[in-house]
Amino acid sequence: CRECDREYPVDPIYVCEFCFGPLEVVYDYEKIKQSLTRDKIQSRPHNLWRYRELLPIDGEPFDAFHSGFTPLVKADNLAKLLGVKELYIKDDSVSHPTLSFKDRVVAVALAKAREFNFDTVACASTGNLAHAVSAQGARAGFKRFIFIPASLEYSKIIASLAYEPNLIAVDGNYDEVNRLCSEVANKYHWAFVNINIRPFYAEGSKTHGFEIVEQLGWRTPDNVVVPCASGSLITKVWKSFKEMKEIGLIEEVNTKVFAAQATGCSPIVAAIKQGIDIVKPVKPNTIAKSLAIGNPADGFYATQVIKESKGFGEDVSDGEIIDAMKLLAKTEGIFTETAGGVTLASAIKLIKAGYIKKDGLTVLCITGN
Repeated sequence: CRECDREYPVDPIYVCEFCFGPLEVVYDYEKIKQSLTRDKIQSRPHNLWRYRELLPIDGEPFDAFHSGFTPLVKADNLAKLLGVKELYIKDDSVSHPTLSFKDRVVAVALAKAREFNFDTVACASTGNLAHAVSAQGARAGFKRFIFIPASLEYSKIIASLAYEPNLIAVDGNYDEVNRLCSEVANKYHWAFVNINIRPFYAEGSKTHGFEIVEQLGWRTPDNVVVPCASGSLITKVWKSFKEMKEIGLIEEVNTKVFAAQATGCSPIVAAIKQGIDIVKPVKPNTIAKSLAIGNPADGFYATQVIKESKGFGEDVSDGEIIDAMKLLAKTEGIFTETAGGVTLASAIKLIKAGYIKKDGLTVLCITGN
């Protein structure tokens, strides 16, 4: 338990029955340190399972889920325009098979669902997770139930329907959809990847950070800008850096972590700017639908990452999001979804305000197509 440190067996549970805190996977780092080396990682296939010892699976991974190891693009054109020394794009907009970082978390979640002998997988989604569960669940032979807000972009609904899951549109925002799914999860023996499988599912996000370290030549960046929805990704990127140091693959972590959100749904950044630990829920109103979570499950922990790393947070308007999407496309040839616009637009403001120093190495996390 992240709050009271009570330990639980490896089961499909996600909340402490004593203090109601969220559960987190823990590892035997001393044992891992003895067996996992840079050479061993580099000898393995280019997918997320090259870091399998630091993922919550037993034995060999299910061979269908070959997500991860996306490009780390040196963005020289954009760096010159922004006046920074070194800028990289961690580009999960080309992640296999559904073009977002959600392919990583779903690969781990479904591998775990198979270990737990579930035959049905499900999720509450703002779009990208729906695609990943629909596609990877189809390949793995699971029955699939996908719950989405009825207001989701039509293109994202079509993309999920292509895999023929059971798609349920709910008249409400993501937070209302998620509450409904929590009730459904308590009634049916289904593996809800972001509810009862969430402690395992979330660990898949660490591979985004592991790859940044490896692709930079076994070092962490000076700055990393991460878009926030639930807040889980930013906590796992930070955890990945610390785990790399814990097992001796890198010597130090001197990275400032920065949170990026749309102004129309920025509860995490609002808490950061106010210097408070309480993340106040909001009603989302932004074009960045994939980040539109008004009551983020990991919001508090995201604010703690910012404090620990001495980073900051920034929010941007819908107009700034669109301009940044265009800028990334015309400078680096990467046309991303609105979440990518949030990351770049926030980074621009953070650079101008001096929070991100121009002489450092900065990585922008682009999480979806």
